[in-house]
Amino acid sequence: MAFMTALSLWLIPILIAVILLYGTFRKTATYETFVEGGKDGFSLAVSIMPFLVGMLTAIGVFRASGAMDALIRAIEPFLSAVGMPAEVVPLALMRPISGTGALGLMAELIKIHGPDSFIGRLASVMQGSTDTTFYVVTVYFGAVGIHRIGDALKVGLLADAVGVICSVVIVTLIFGA
Repeated sequence: MAFMTALSLWLIPILIAVILLYGTFRKTATYETFVEGGKDGFSLAVSIMPFLVGMLTAIGVFRASGAMDALIRAIEPFLSAVGMPAEVVPLALMRPISGTGALGLMAELIKIHGPDSFIGRLASVMQGSTDTTFYVVTVYFGAVGIHRIGDALKVGLLADAVGVICSVVIVTLIFGA
């Protein structure tokens, strides 16, 4: 355990030092390359901004309109039949859209139900088992100009659905309902 703690503290600085030493050994202008990468990162962040604002606006409208609550009420009988608490549905729906929004929902679930509750554990596993598919497709694909996103979106959403299902199954098997 002490080794892992020391490794986690030193891994990033060692990795940076190795990269700088390798660049110096290869006679690369490491500082200038770093500055150029920073400029590229800044321009990428500026190009991502419109996509991010649009996506966050859509999320706000969906939640504020009450559409999420209506959806949960409509599928609640199915959820109880498969052993999924209705409380985690907003997290399952939000996670493919917004990592920050999903993190806020998870924190709220843990605050209400506790970290050692079934819902708290399920929310934590679900948060780690799914990805921000719409965010990735919208922001990163949009930033580099990819417009044909159909297959990537389908596969990403399928992976998210598998992550949600596996979260429910595994948490139920390990911790019980």
